[in-house]
Amino acid sequence: MIIGFVLLWNSGFIGGEVGLSYSGPFSLLFWRYLSLTLILLIYLLTRKRLRWVGWSAAAPNMLVGVLAHGVWLSCVLLAQNYGVPAGVVALVVALQPMATGAFSGLAVGEPTPTFRWIGLLIGFGGVVMTVVSRMNFESTESVFAYLIPLGSVIAITAASLIQRRMEVRKTSSRMPVDLTLFYQSLATTLALILPALVFEDSTTQWGNTFIFTMMWLVIGVSMGAYALMWKLIERIDATRVASLFYLGPPVTMVMAWIAFGDTIKMMDIAGLIVVFAGVLITQIKNR
Repeated sequence: MIIGFVLLWNSGFIGGEVGLSYSGPFSLLFWRYLSLTLILLIYLLTRKRLRWVGWSAAAPNMLVGVLAHGVWLSCVLLAQNYGVPAGVVALVVALQPMATGAFSGLAVGEPTPTFRWIGLLIGFGGVVMTVVSRMNFESTESVFAYLIPLGSVIAITAASLIQRRMEVRKTSSRMPVDLTLFYQSLATTLALILPALVFEDSTTQWGNTFIFTMMWLVIGVSMGAYALMWKLIERIDATRVASLFYLGPPVTMVMAWIAFGDTIKMMDIAGLIVVFAGVLITQIKNR
């Protein structure tokens, strides 16, 4: 399950970069989540599983959807639209485990063990050394572009903690994954309508490549990866799930090298080795 999540999740960075050649960031996400919402609607109607769960259950799940889908991906795509390589975006987003580890105890009552803090700090150091080596500090636009994914870090951290809090404290009615994804997708679609129209006029160059990319982003990433992520959050604590994002940079860099010929620098490799060491320590289970 963990391997499947890592591969599917990080393929989204590649699909997003391909899609940006045919559409703006907000429009790309709008079409993606409109398609996903319609697919889930048809599926739920066919299976007679569609139902109104009440605002007490719908509202927090819709908030999680906007954060984990809308805000997270908007920041990722905006950074890529500024020219930040997919692998580097994944590196910045990999800062999330530090934020999740810092607030996990406060939000859901799951204190982080010392060995896990050590692993998170080591991973953080690997991310920093790689990102700093690539940033052009003489260009304000470059620095700004590399900071945009920090919005993704904040959004996905908040979403992970809210979701975990609901699981641990039973603050809302538990819903099946398909119905949960429907409410999250619907909320994300509604949230993206205005920015897609105002900033991009929903301009899209439709073609076979764009349609194929959209199909992969909808089915493989939005349905497959997100379903696996929430399943993992149900089974293990938020900090350990968040630490899996440290595996994103090497996986995404290899994918970007294959797909776009992106250069992998020696400092990237050094940073990734440090990150991997942090991941191994973070994933140690209590005996």
